[in-house]
Amino acid sequence: MEGLLLRLSALDPDAEAAVRVIAYFDALVTHGASAHAVVRATAALAECPAGWVLGDGTSVRYAPDGSPLERLGGLPPSPPASAAVSGGGTVWLERTGEPAPLDPLVLERMAVAASTVCRQGASRREPAGPADPALVELVLSAEAEPESRVRALRLLGLAPGRPLRVAAVRGVPSGPASAPLARCGAARAVVDGVTAVLIQSSAEAAYAGLSPDRGTTVGVGGAADAEHARRSWEQARVALRFAEPDTAPVVRYDALGSLAMLAELPAQTLRSRPELAVVEAYARRPGGEADLAALAAFCRSGSLRGAATRLHLHHSSVADRVARAGDALGWDLGDPADRFRAMVALTLRRLARD
Repeated sequence: MEGLLLRLSALDPDAEAAVRVIAYFDALVTHGASAHAVVRATAALAECPAGWVLGDGTSVRYAPDGSPLERLGGLPPSPPASAAVSGGGTVWLERTGEPAPLDPLVLERMAVAASTVCRQGASRREPAGPADPALVELVLSAEAEPESRVRALRLLGLAPGRPLRVAAVRGVPSGPASAPLARCGAARAVVDGVTAVLIQSSAEAAYAGLSPDRGTTVGVGGAADAEHARRSWEQARVALRFAEPDTAPVVRYDALGSLAMLAELPAQTLRSRPELAVVEAYARRPGGEADLAALAAFCRSGSLRGAATRLHLHHSSVADRVARAGDALGWDLGDPADRFRAMVALTLRRLARD
């Protein structure tokens, strides 16, 4: 294909562009794109809204930036360009003004891709499940060529020119329990033993209110240009190290501030701290882990009632646990300085585990 493109570019730039359009949609079909992914990718390629009215009259519509548009009960009024889908309704481009030179070809290939989706029985499948791991890894790779990364983003239904965040998730359940996580990501896949979730545009609201399943921890990286998603991925991995299932299941890198610098310390250096050895010894006592969890919740919330809410316990039970841990470890938890020492020690303990 690359050799053909080089020869065509020397003879006819328009022919080269046409071949690229065909290859673009062929790649979508090859990777088993859903109806939503086809429409999103078309809108990004054509740089105008695109849509597909399904067999039951409902529609899928996306803007060029990858954000979903209001669903219609059929075709939009007088769409500038449309094409029939074999077995699955009609696709269209919502370009205002004069059509672009390649619009007829884009629309034709979109219809062909949509027909293939229908034959595969995927017309109603949301792109919320695991994506092709190779594509996600390519987006997050430090070595990938920019062109390859852009292509992978588009195949995942993401807009290369729009910022995204990456979430790193540990302990992702399977089946219906993973729905809260799935709603946040247009694409997710396991990378180096951790689930990476790519979050963009309309998924921002879902990520802001993310409440993971019990036992699942999430680190969310800062916003980055989609083409530099690895930066957000690295931040997400750092944030994940600060997360605890009961007291802090979701940690955002942006909220860590200078605390993120603690993650730069080698785990061996952290484990050598005498205070950590004392905390670990206490954790091995009967009920020690539960006491430390109560102490961590107390340090985070600043009150016994707040800690009780986090742990779903009565505040008197939390008070007993916090007092027991504070006395054994020599911390006066009524003193702000000792509370700070306790919080730092518990934070270093989490970081030392990775």
